[in-house]
Amino acid sequence: MNRKNRSHPPLHSTVENLAQAIFTVNRHAKTAPNPKYLYKLKHEALKKMISEGKAKKVGLHFSQNPKLCQQQSAVLVVCGNYSFHIPPSKNDMKLLPHLGHLNQNVRNPKSRLSLNQAKKLLQSYTGLKEINTEPNNKTRSYQKPVFKKLGESY
Repeated sequence: MNRKNRSHPPLHSTVENLAQAIFTVNRHAKTAPNPKYLYKLKHEALKKMISEGKAKKVGLHFSQNPKLCQQQSAVLVVCGNYSFHIPPSKNDMKLLPHLGHLNQNVRNPKSRLSLNQAKKLLQSYTGLKEINTEPNNKTRSYQKPVFKKLGESY
């Protein structure tokens, strides 16, 4: 069966499906060339889930890489069997308890959801659309290397 012709049934916006989609998007964002949209999608989905009572802010953790981010703490959000971190608001810093350092032994469950499925589910849930700012028609033409004799200038 051809991979492109294989269609997956649309996912419903259950807490577990949304949590798996956020996990997949978050995992891919860490290695994406331009992760801004994926992180925004994660953040908006978590905000909406929190406002609907499908996710809960538990407390604050110290950031693992404080020199790479502006804040020293991150908000721990739990939804379903998954937990995520988002940047804290000033209100979060005042109201949420500080849980100390992140426990390295706690891991999210594995997810078999593809990035495309995860993005579609979160886009339909949040209403966000990806705006492709780069034209895809950029083709790099191959240039043969120029070899000069030793001592000659280019």
